[in-house]
Amino acid sequence: MEGECFNKLPEGCVSTILSFTSPPDACKSSLVCPMFRAAAESVVVWRRVLPADYRHILSRLVQPLVFSSRKELFLGLCSPNLIDGGNKSFKLYKWSGKKSYILAARVVHCMGPWPIYGSWRSTPGSRFSQVAELKTMSWVQINGKIRTQMLSPNTKYGVYLVMKIFSRAFGLDLIPSEISVEISNRTQVCNGTAYLSCGDSKKKEMERLFYGNRIEMLKSRVIEGDGRVPCERGDGWMEIELGDFFNGNQGDEEVKMSLREVKGQNLKGGLIIEGIEVRPKCI
Repeated sequence: MEGECFNKLPEGCVSTILSFTSPPDACKSSLVCPMFRAAAESVVVWRRVLPADYRHILSRLVQPLVFSSRKELFLGLCSPNLIDGGNKSFKLYKWSGKKSYILAARVVHCMGPWPIYGSWRSTPGSRFSQVAELKTMSWVQINGKIRTQMLSPNTKYGVYLVMKIFSRAFGLDLIPSEISVEISNRTQVCNGTAYLSCGDSKKKEMERLFYGNRIEMLKSRVIEGDGRVPCERGDGWMEIELGDFFNGNQGDEEVKMSLREVKGQNLKGGLIIEGIEVRPKCI
């Protein structure tokens, strides 16, 4: 009886109804009956989930997408695509159509005694042609920025440093790095601390013996924070959350994110930076 009622609805009406569901639900509905299949393929459904600036995004793709419908276009954009000359990775989330970016290390400002003790290199498993390798440095500062106009409105975003740690890394967990995320001239949105490596107990004990009370003195110079540590990602890399922010409707503003360890002056190395990811916290 319920199916018969739906069959009596005009296809345009069903398309409008489906446009208010999630993209995966719209795809599943095409299995109900031929009329639903036609409605689920309509422009009305997929025009609603595509970002308003999708034509501009298409013009920035390194490899053009081949599609015959807006549904195919949406699904193509849900896979990571390199944009802006290969310096950024872009994708949409299937459940919400919200935007996500990864800024390559090449467009993230990695400051330090560069290039003497750091270098650019290619590495297997990276989505970008080059990553930043921190070999031996006494301090490091990583800054990134993105415009809110590039992101989905009314969305809470998290900011993550994407990285790898060599097995022979050293000095990365001696004192915490200071992390921050802020928007234009507003007050600080989020700040805290993070360790660039979890480290093992034997290595930490050796560093304490070597540096003695200097560790506690150095830590006193750093702002208070929760001391976040890297965690595994699903793509073979690790990440540290630098903070989060809400992208409302305040116009086009600049989001600045940073990680810096400039107070310890101890030698540190064995770190690879792939970039900074800005992704929705609720997808």
